[in-house]
Amino acid sequence: MANSYSFDIVSEVDLQEIDNAVNQATKEISQRYDFKNSKTEIELLKDEIKITSDDEYKLKAVMEILNAKLIKRGISPKTLDLGKIEKASMGTVRQVAKILEGISKEKAKDIVNEIKSSKIKVQTQIMDNKVRVTGKEKNDLQAVIALLKSKDFGIALQFTNYR
Repeated sequence: MANSYSFDIVSEVDLQEIDNAVNQATKEISQRYDFKNSKTEIELLKDEIKITSDDEYKLKAVMEILNAKLIKRGISPKTLDLGKIEKASMGTVRQVAKILEGISKEKAKDIVNEIKSSKIKVQTQIMDNKVRVTGKEKNDLQAVIALLKSKDFGIALQFTNYR
């Protein structure tokens, strides 16, 4: 029997699932009547999604469709960092959504501070783009997971490598 247990807090994204969600959203847009004859386009680049449409109203509708497809595929909409809406060529508007992957140092520090302020008897360690939590009892680790799920850090968190 192990004398300590641990798990990792990560923020990972399955790029294949994002690609599938973008393809599904593109297909739905091509079939919808309200997007008929519009210049609406969703383009998946290496680490961002570029959305172009006729006006801001249609752009927001495209984002709602894309978010619905992401949720259906088990991806949190928090994985997208939406840029500001900007004017594009020929009267269209464009928005770039960066795909967030990994936990930044600032977010990791926020997570560690939240765990420490809860007075749960665990140790935390920031490792590159993830946070490792170690404790002597499984109940303490489960309490930390419940605590972090109840808070909003602005990124999608997954709990992996539970030992």
